[in-house]
Amino acid sequence: MRPQEIITTKRDNKALSDEQITSFIEGVVDGTWADYQISALMMAIFIRGLNRREQYSITGAMLNSGTIMDFSDIDAPKADKHSTGGVGDKTSLIIAPVVAACGVAVPMISGRGLGHTGGTLDKLESIPGYDVNLSFADLKKVMKKCGFGLVGLTKQIAPADKKLYALRDATATIAYIPMIVASIMSKKLSEGLDAGFGCQDGFGCIYPKVR
Repeated sequence: MRPQEIITTKRDNKALSDEQITSFIEGVVDGTWADYQISALMMAIFIRGLNRREQYSITGAMLNSGTIMDFSDIDAPKADKHSTGGVGDKTSLIIAPVVAACGVAVPMISGRGLGHTGGTLDKLESIPGYDVNLSFADLKKVMKKCGFGLVGLTKQIAPADKKLYALRDATATIAYIPMIVASIMSKKLSEGLDAGFGCQDGFGCIYPKVR
């Protein structure tokens, strides 16, 4: 399926099929889509929008672009949270250790630069010796030791989101809610959680265990 055909479909304000979305995400991961083609489709999506089915489809394709982690050998409920973040990063660095102290394991995958502000990972990397590029095995060791770990995306965990996130940030297409949600959920669902909590402007919502 040629990238030009998929870009044209959304450019002309038509809904993308599940097959087109899967082809797009596969192309992002295997490198058959050039950065300029990915950026073109992201801009078309930003301007034309996605319907509910397309939103579900692109979230699922991004999730399945990598592996879903298995923390079943950690004898504790697994949960994570997502907030809107911002300049101060006043949520993650407080909530994760507090929740871990209450007996909940927190495998937190965070993001980098977002619009005008650096991401949580960018701030943490300013601490000498802090490594955000842990493998799954190393993340599990950290979680078993202290209850939580805060890391970035890898080639195994939602690799499509890592690529899309960087290009959306560079092309001013971040501020589109359905793609923000797809980015969040593809990361959080890949963690194999029992539960999670998302908050935006003081409001929260629970997302359930992945089956």
